[in-house]
Amino acid sequence: MIKFDTFIAHLNELGEVVLILAGAAIAGWLLLLLINKGLLRITRRTRSGLDDAIIKAIRPPLFLSILLIALKAALARLSFLPDTWNATSSNVFFVLFLFVAYLFLYRLIQNVAQWYADEVAIRTETRLDDQILPFFRRTLIILLTIIIVITGLSRFQIDVSAFITTLGIGSLAIALAAQATLSDTISGFVIMVDRPFRIGDRIELLDLDTWGDVVDIGLRSTRILTRDNRMVILPNAVIGKSLIVNHSYPDTRYRVQTEVGIAYGTDIEEARRVMIEAVRAQDWVMKDERIEALFLEYGDSALIFRVRCWIKHYVETRRIIDKLNTGLYDALNQAGIEIPFPQRVVHMKDRWPTA
Repeated sequence: MIKFDTFIAHLNELGEVVLILAGAAIAGWLLLLLINKGLLRITRRTRSGLDDAIIKAIRPPLFLSILLIALKAALARLSFLPDTWNATSSNVFFVLFLFVAYLFLYRLIQNVAQWYADEVAIRTETRLDDQILPFFRRTLIILLTIIIVITGLSRFQIDVSAFITTLGIGSLAIALAAQATLSDTISGFVIMVDRPFRIGDRIELLDLDTWGDVVDIGLRSTRILTRDNRMVILPNAVIGKSLIVNHSYPDTRYRVQTEVGIAYGTDIEEARRVMIEAVRAQDWVMKDERIEALFLEYGDSALIFRVRCWIKHYVETRRIIDKLNTGLYDALNQAGIEIPFPQRVVHMKDRWPTA
C-alpha cells in the first residue's frame, strides 16, 4: 500500500513536470508571438535594419532559455532522483546554458554581418568591405568558439593552459609566415576607413611616379589604370606608405597653367591683357573663375609669365594645355609681341701679343 502511494506521488510529480514544461513552452511561444507581432513591427519602421537583426538573433535562444529554466525548476521537484543528481544536473545545465549563449552570439554575429552587407557595404563604392567582411565574420566565430570551449573545459577543471599556449604559438607562426599579406590586408582596411581615394578617382603616387584612375580597391592590392591603358597593381602596404595626390577630390575642377616668355622691352600690361583676353575667349575655360597672367621672373632671354585658368574636369588637362599654348601663341603673334627663343650674345676681343 505504501509502495502504491509512493508510485502515485511520483506520478503526480511527473505530471507537475509536464505541466511546468508545457506552461513554459506556451509562455515562450506567447513571448515570441509578442516579439513578432509587436516589437518587430515597431523596429521595421526604423530606417536601419540593425535592430531587426538583433531581435531575430535573440528569439530562438530566448525560447530555449525559458525551456531550460523551466526544466531545471521542474526537475528540482522530483523526489525520487538520486542524491548525485544535484552535482550532475549543475554541470549538465551549465553546458546547456553555455550552448544557448553560444547560439545567441553566433546568430548575432551572422545577422549583424548580413545587415552590414545588405545595407552598408552595398552603398560604398569600393568592394573592399565586401571582401573583408567574410574574413572578420569567420574570425569572430572562431574566437567565439575558442572562448566557449575554454570556458566549458575550465568548468570541468581541465587544464587549458597547454591548449592556449598551442594556440598562441600557432597564431604567431601564422602571423610571421603571412606578414606581408597581413600588412596589405590591414592597409586595405585603413584605406577603406580613411578613404583617401575611391573607385573612379584619378590619383598620383608621388613616391612611385605613377598616376591613373582607380578601378579596384581589393583586400590585398589596388589596381590603377594609366592613361596608356596599362594596369598598375600595387600592394596596399606600398600605397599606405606613399604620398597620394587625389586629383578628383574635392571635385573635378582643375587649374591648368603654362609659362610664356616675351621679349624685353615689351609693354608688360599690354602683354598681360592680350594673354588674359586670349584665354577668356576660349570655350573650354571657366570664365567665372580667375584668369591670371603673372609676371614671375626675368629670364635669360625673355620676361617669364605664368598664365593659369580653371577648367571643369581634370580629364582634359593635357588637351587643354595644348589649346592654351596654341591660343596664347596665336594671340601674341597677332598683337606683334615677340616670343624670343633662347639666345646668347658673345663679344670677342682680339688681343695680339706685343713684341
